[in-house]
Amino acid sequence: MAPRSTDPFPDAVAAFIALAWLGMLLGISFLATPVKFQAHSLDFPVALEVGRVTFATYSKVEWGLSLLLVIATFFPKASRPEIVFTAATVLVVAVQALWLLPILDARVEAVISGKLLLPSMHHTIYAAGEVAKAAALVAVALIALFRLGWRDDVERSSA
Repeated sequence: MAPRSTDPFPDAVAAFIALAWLGMLLGISFLATPVKFQAHSLDFPVALEVGRVTFATYSKVEWGLSLLLVIATFFPKASRPEIVFTAATVLVVAVQALWLLPILDARVEAVISGKLLLPSMHHTIYAAGEVAKAAALVAVALIALFRLGWRDDVERSSA
């Protein structure tokens, strides 16, 4: 992939946003969330409420990160793969925020109210979205880093 211009700033910004977002996603979705359910002193309804508040706030942060990533990739006219992976990331955020989180919030409210619910696939779909989002963010970061010449630096250091 050839650099898009002599200005490395857009690629540096895209890589930074993607990697910072990936770090948040891994920390919240794949570390903090599962661990809180292993705390024996934390009642299940309380853990669910903490999760609901966490993901509501995180969803707002992701909308902001989506906007920043779109600006960093679409407006300087990044490569097609970088644009596709950015769009995929934003699509997952939209599906999660506009469809899945409201459904999961309603389920949390029902559980907190003491209602018994049948299992649903919504949580699994949300988790699959997190995995897809993580993969897309890795792809955006790697593409941007390669365009910055990171690949050339890696090849020079291994030679």
